[in-house]
Order: sequence, then C-alpha cells, then structure tokens
Amino acid sequence: MHRRWSLAIIGLVLILAGGVLAWLTQTSGGIQIRDVRFPGAKGNIMSALLYIPPNATPQLPAPGILAVHGYINSRETQDGFAIEFARRGYVVLALDQTGHGYSDGPAFANGFGGPDGLAYLRSLDFVDKNNIGLEGHSMGGWTVLAAAAAMPNDYKSMVLEGSSTGKPFAAEGTTSWPRNVALVFAKYEEFPELMWGVEHARDVTQSPKLQALFGTQGPVEPGKEYGDPAQGTARVLYTPALTHPAEHISDEAIGYSLDWFAKTLKGGTPRPSSDQIWFRKELGTLIALIGFVVLLLGVFEGLLEAPIFSHLRLPAVADGSTPAQTTTQGGRWVTALLLSAFIPALTYYPAFALGGSLVAPSRFLPQGITNQILVWAVINGLVALALMPFAPKRATRSGIIGPSILIALVTVAAGYAVLWLSDLAFKTDFRFWIVALKLMSAKQFLIFLIYVLPITAFFVIALHILHRNFSSLGASRGALYLTNILALTLGFIVLVGAQYLTMWLSGKLFNPIPDPGFVPLSTIVAITFVPLLAICAVIATFTWRRTGTSFPGALICGLFVTWYVVAGTATQAAL
Repeated sequence: MHRRWSLAIIGLVLILAGGVLAWLTQTSGGIQIRDVRFPGAKGNIMSALLYIPPNATPQLPAPGILAVHGYINSRETQDGFAIEFARRGYVVLALDQTGHGYSDGPAFANGFGGPDGLAYLRSLDFVDKNNIGLEGHSMGGWTVLAAAAAMPNDYKSMVLEGSSTGKPFAAEGTTSWPRNVALVFAKYEEFPELMWGVEHARDVTQSPKLQALFGTQGPVEPGKEYGDPAQGTARVLYTPALTHPAEHISDEAIGYSLDWFAKTLKGGTPRPSSDQIWFRKELGTLIALIGFVVLLLGVFEGLLEAPIFSHLRLPAVADGSTPAQTTTQGGRWVTALLLSAFIPALTYYPAFALGGSLVAPSRFLPQGITNQILVWAVINGLVALALMPFAPKRATRSGIIGPSILIALVTVAAGYAVLWLSDLAFKTDFRFWIVALKLMSAKQFLIFLIYVLPITAFFVIALHILHRNFSSLGASRGALYLTNILALTLGFIVLVGAQYLTMWLSGKLFNPIPDPGFVPLSTIVAITFVPLLAICAVIATFTWRRTGTSFPGALICGLFVTWYVVAGTATQAAL
C-alpha cells in the first residue's frame, strides 16, 4: 500500500517543504499577506495581494507602493519586488490587472485597473497618503501611468520596468509628468521599438521620446540623475544586462527600485538594496511545482491499482512477459524525431499570427493568447494526423476510454485540491519565473470548459504518434524519457535559443512580421512551451509505461495544459 502511493507522498512532501520555504520568505520579519478583493470605480471586482509590514499601523501609517505585473502575468509575478518593498517597511498592493488573475475583465479596461488599485491603496488607514510609490513591469508600467494620469497628485514617485510613457497605451511623458521616474530598460529588451521607438534596446538613450521625458537634447546618460526629487521632476535611467522577462527576477533590477524609493519616499525601514531574500520564495514555489508533477504521477500510479482501473494496467502475455512492440528504427527514427520536434516550432509563429488575426477574442473564445495556442494545436494536430500512416502500427485496446477519462479527472482533481490547500495555507501558487500554475476563478473555469476539448484532442493525437514512433517497453527507462522529452521540446529549445543568440549578436530578435510587439511577445510565450511540454513528456511516458496506451496520459496533459493556460493568461472578452 505505502509503496504504491510512495510517489504521491514524495510529491506532498516537496509541496509542503516548498510552501513552508516560500511562506517564511514572504512573511519574513512579521509581514502579513492578505488576499484582497475590492470594487473598482465601475463596479468591477479587483484582486490583489496586500503585504503589510509590522511598522504599518493607523497610529503610524507607512509609505505604500502599488506594484503591477505585465501582460499575461498575475499579481505573484512581482513577488520579488513586493517582498523586498515590504521588508523595508512599505505597504505593498500587488495588483491583478483587469482581465488577469482574479480581477474582472476585460483586459485593458479602466486603465488596466491602475486607478482602482491606487484608490484602494490610499483608502487604507495604515498607509501614509503623502508617500506612495508606483512600480510596474511592461504593461504594468502603463497600468501605474494610468493611475498617475487619473490621480496626478496622489503619488510621489514611480519605477517603470521595461515599460514606457506615450503610445501605445500611456500619456506622453514630459519633464514634469510623471513625478520622479526611474526607468529600468534592459540592454537585451525585446520591445525597444514598441516602447521607445528605437530598433535596438542599446539605442534607447537616443530615443526622442525618452529625451523629452528627461528634458535633454542629447543622449540620456544611464545612472545619471536628472531633475529635482523635491520638485517631482527627478529622472534616472538604468540599463542592466537583462532581457524583458528577466527584469522581474533580478537582484539588480529590484535593487534599482529599492534605491529609488529610498530616495523619493519618506518612512519605512532603511536596509541596503543588496540585502535581498526574495529568491528563496522562487525556490520554494519551484520545489512545490516539481512536487505537483510528482504528485500527479504518484496519484495515477496509486489509482491504477484500484479494481475500477484494472483494465488499464499493462497487459501481459501467457508466459508472463509484456507484449512486444515495434518502433521506428534507423534513419526513419531520426526523421521521425526531427519531424516531431521541429514541425511544432516551425509552425509556431505562423499559427500565432493566424490565430491573432482570424480568431479575435469573443464571448465564445474569450482569451487572445489561448486562441493563438488553440490555432497552433489544431494545425499541428492535423499535421500529425496526416503523418500517422507512416508511424509503426500498434495493436488497439478496447474498454479503456471510460477508465482513462475517470483516472485522468481524478488525478488532475487531486493536484488541483493540493494547490488549493497550498494557497489556503501559504498564500502561494506553484511557479518559477514566468512558469506559473494558478487556481482558476469561477469565470476561468467556464473558460477552461470552452478550450479543454480541442487542446486535449491535440494531445491525444500527438502523444499517440509519439509513442508509436519512440516508445518501447524493451527500451531503457532513461532513454525513453529523454527521447520523448526531446521529441516534444527540442524544436522550441532551438527556436528560443536561436532568437536570443540573434538578440545577443545583433541587439534585436529576428522579426519576420512587421508588428513590433508580435514576435517579442510570442517568443516569451514560447519559453514557457519548453517546461510545459517537458512535463507533458514525463507524464505521457510514465503513464504509458504502466498502461501500454497513450490515452490516459494524453487526457491528463490536456487537462493540465488547458488549466495552466486559461488561469495564467488574459481574458479580453466577457462571457
């Protein structure tokens, strides 16, 4: 009994250990964390995490900071900033933008939720209303700029991380607006043209828009302070050697914001900017994410021994051995591996472009990024069907559909329940950097039901061919796992690697599509495909080795990936 559930127990231990580490880090020094909901000006419900340091009381209000994530992220993405701000005595409101996380949609509405967030922060009696800072990454920068435009006298300074004033979504910056701005714009930024109208991030110092903000006729000098903090006209530019998504998981970027608020806000607890512990929380939630995957495998293995699922177990022939299975061999094996790995990567940008232009968010398909993923999945599912006759034949099994559906649902439900308990106990989800598994809101669950069937159909087809080509019970366990992982991820590893090598050599991504934001955003999304598809390869291989069929693993992957995508992206249309 214990051996059957040993993997599930190991998964729970990892989740518990990771949760405790994350909790101890984000509550260090007596910080309280509250999951808050509050009404916006237009009746919309906004969501945020509120970090309250012990020095903040109604009798002695503390300075406050509104911290906002970027597009298709959520309130936890800024936890490095939030933890370090709170450790220095600032009350922090880490906001879910409209249409993100648990804030009502649609995305982009109501100044991205920035004015609502600032108004709520100012309403707290333990916040010093004369000392409020704004911090935002990417579209989060436009969110805090919208707050600054709506309430120009209700904040003191701001930090923009990989963001910009002016078009496409913010008011133009001048020498007097916004107040006291620090801009962190990385040397390997993916969005220089969209943000500051320059082709390469290294040329941002020569952007006319930036020079207008800083009040200079020549190039802006990084690290030099312009203007006067007392007058609200201070400006400074920092250019760390980072990429856009790395700006919110960087000691250097966080340190710049700590130094700027220490200079422009009064109150709090002085602490060197080099004194940072936030990464322990990232390690904790990473351990929990690994534990989640182990838990899914363990629950599946434990359930498989139940009589109701006995028909799924790997059948044996009369002499007690396992059935023989053929796979692709020799040159055909190499060809199959290359096609499996690279067709999904080669179709990635075209499919995303097609999805973005033809499948606009609507009531029936309300998430833009998910629509693009859906189009990619449909295209690759059709390609896989066309190639299926060339894969080795396998004997089919009857009577497995019902048990497969049930075991997949129970397995994923068990993982969901553990994430709910982790959120309840530790106020954490399962994440590392831009890879994050979150609970779904009620509305997101309805959206999940829209997308789950077509995305799962893709996995049913793709994993069926994967196992016909590469999976054999006679193969070594390590070789089988490695082959299947590479078959699903190698193309995206090469795609992402080639893009960032191009960035390193030339200063910009290779961008075959005129839209200045399309390829950068799609490339960042592609980064997450690597760990997601690797997890699916592990689940698919583990379940196949115990059942001899791809179907249960494909269903688990479809449920898991749809849940991950729907909960972690933006909703642009109301249901």
